[in-house]
Amino acid sequence: MCGLCGTLVGAEDWSGTAIGNEGATRRAARQRRVRLANQVLTHFGLRLDDWQGSAFLLSSRTGKTEMADSLLAVWRAGATICGCPLDPLDPSLIERLEALTPPPGAGA
Repeated sequence: MCGLCGTLVGAEDWSGTAIGNEGATRRAARQRRVRLANQVLTHFGLRLDDWQGSAFLLSSRTGKTEMADSLLAVWRAGATICGCPLDPLDPSLIERLEALTPPPGAGA
């Protein structure tokens, strides 16, 4: 447990590894994961923020907030805040994400 904030500090979740991030620092890789997660979470009216590199803060537009210690816990917290499961296969979500993704072969 952290002596300053009282949060539990455990082993790092598998999603916290920096494999495949082309040498990015652990902090930069975590920020990238937060940005990517927010592309999905905004569809459900949620926003994810990194909290000192050790946890995530998930908030709704109305101010409901939950702390999560891993990306898996973020989805559970989102379901709690929204009152229903977050469906990553929601057709309107997939359509929105596809609109954000450049077509193959379109320069970087």
